Amino acid sequence: MLKNLFALISASVLWAVGGHAMAQGYPNKPIRIIVPAGAGDSCDILTRLIAPKLTERLGQPIVIDNRAGSAGQLGLTLLKQAPADGYTLGCGQGGNMVIVPLAYAKVAYDSRKDFTPMAMMASNFVALVVSPKTPFKTVKELIDYGKANPGKLTFGTNGEGAFLHFATEQLRMMGGFEYMHIPYRDMNAVFTQMLGGDINASVGSFISVQPLAESGKLRLLGIARATRSPDYPNIPTIAETVPGYASGGWFGIIGPAGVPREVTNLINKEVNWVLQQPDVRDRMKKMGLDIHTESPEFFTDLMNKDFENWGKVVKGMGFKPL
Repeated sequence: MLKNLFALISASVLWAVGGHAMAQGYPNKPIRIIVPAGAGDSCDILTRLIAPKLTERLGQPIVIDNRAGSAGQLGLTLLKQAPADGYTLGCGQGGNMVIVPLAYAKVAYDSRKDFTPMAMMASNFVALVVSPKTPFKTVKELIDYGKANPGKLTFGTNGEGAFLHFATEQLRMMGGFEYMHIPYRDMNAVFTQMLGGDINASVGSFISVQPLAESGKLRLLGIARATRSPDYPNIPTIAETVPGYASGGWFGIIGPAGVPREVTNLINKEVNWVLQQPDVRDRMKKMGLDIHTESPEFFTDLMNKDFENWGKVVKGMGFKPL
């Protein structure tokens, strides 16, 4: 029995030493980052923004591998199946790691078990916009109309069960008004209908609606941040009318489950360094993004809280997974 115990202890020591040695030698070959979306997607833009400086810091090429399909499921399934050695990473975001598992009955991965949150990059927020052909000038005016005219206020989204659909439902429940949901294939179709006055309102990512609002094509009523943006202090928050309403997404670097802690810490440290560089910060601020240089634990906690919060929204709206 003592012999077996000694063998077990020896094996554990050898595994720990070997794992530490592997982590110390990391990286010694190119690193692939799977982007579970096409070119031009927010995850793609952010990953390509940090990749050159991350290459310099790590001393190895970063290869971006776009794998779009099934609302992010294709790319994340490939990441789940990759070796947990730090040489295959991915870009995870709230939409494909939280909303998709809540919206679909069958998903090929469990976000909280199959991945290692390594380094957050940024978060964004949605904004409430209306057609200029509507009379609404404030969030309160829109909500009051929705209360007084149940079902007459129209909101467009990019599909049943999509993140923006859930964000709209969250606003409805917290604001206490009613609306008619009109789903479209994508947000470009929604904006087109709003320009013609066929749809009254929508919530969309600030980065996508801000140029349309600046040009006068849409009217921006408020942003879904807890506090006003320091970069746009004149834009009110929706929470000033609907206390507690805040909605947006996040983006970060993740790995398969089981990535060694030393590797996770190294990626976290170097991504955080890149995010603090002036040119990177300036570019991200212009995109309407909030930068996050947090720990892996913060990233994990954020994802868990998102599951809890959005789970309540899904339950409250009576949504049945597709």
